[in-house]
Amino acid sequence: MTRLALIALIALAACKEEQAAAPPDPVDLTETALSYFCQMNVAEHGGPKGQIHLEGYPAPLFFAQVRDMVAYLKSPERDAEITAVYVSDMGAAPSWHEPGISNWIAADQATFVVGAGVAGGMGAPEIVPFATPDAAARFIESYGGAALPLTDIPDDAALGPVDLTQSLETPA
Repeated sequence: MTRLALIALIALAACKEEQAAAPPDPVDLTETALSYFCQMNVAEHGGPKGQIHLEGYPAPLFFAQVRDMVAYLKSPERDAEITAVYVSDMGAAPSWHEPGISNWIAADQATFVVGAGVAGGMGAPEIVPFATPDAAARFIESYGGAALPLTDIPDDAALGPVDLTQSLETPA
């Protein structure tokens, strides 16, 4: 009987570990969310957004541009271990100027359009996330670029210098 109780206790402990390891859910974008790098209000800027959850932090880091979020991910200097990363699904966004407050998708499941020549919320070239490859392909038909998973986004797409003389489109 004690052996059975011990097995049950081990199984229960394993279940609790699995629950603790589950990533946090995305947080709705509110009017008070500030962009991590510039501390500007995220909701005041169009284009896709990002949020990164860090272990031990109660609230996520928000980013006014996905490009900035990818730069943070590629940086070796972080405050804590990353537990979840979410991006706006621009295929579900009401418009470029209204990217949505709760249409978050896991970044590792998204298809990103890189090199489309569109301006993100802070005016720099943007990396545009979509929940499906088909939605990304439709965007590419209109604005160009290439569809890539998060792991294949080149460093220079997020960390390269911004050409202020470059003409960028703002999608409708």
